[in-house]
Amino acid sequence: MRRAAIALALLLAACSKAPTATSGGAPSAGADKLPADALDDAVGRAIGDPTTCLLIARASDHKVLYRYGDGFNCARGLPACDRPGVISAEGALALVTPEGRFKSCNSTAAGDRTVAWAEAPVKSAHGRQLVYSAMMEGQRTLPGIEMSARLDEAFANVGL
Repeated sequence: MRRAAIALALLLAACSKAPTATSGGAPSAGADKLPADALDDAVGRAIGDPTTCLLIARASDHKVLYRYGDGFNCARGLPACDRPGVISAEGALALVTPEGRFKSCNSTAAGDRTVAWAEAPVKSAHGRQLVYSAMMEGQRTLPGIEMSARLDEAFANVGL
């Protein structure tokens, strides 16, 4: 019995020393490490609501380094607004252009809810090559261009 307790304690200790992860469970390491706690706070104040998703990824391969929002909101398909069909915040990372993409439209046939999209490069003062995809959906959604402006400020405030 005592050996089992010791083994369990060693296992728990090993787990607690596992590599750290950014918000949402996306792993980070070395130069990819982003200030997750500061981002959580800044993004929450800028565009946070229960149906918001924000993904920050490396520009080179779109590997997600930070996620704000739960997996469901980041993966669910919503109207793309500027093309037929639906897209997710994860899929919208592929739509990042140097000029950015900022769209809003109705997300329900009744028009009582809207979805807003913002995808763009992160304006980094430190030369980091990052991009983001942000989505909000609900009855009082910010326009995509407003989300982008608020995110630019939030990213600057946390030193991205």
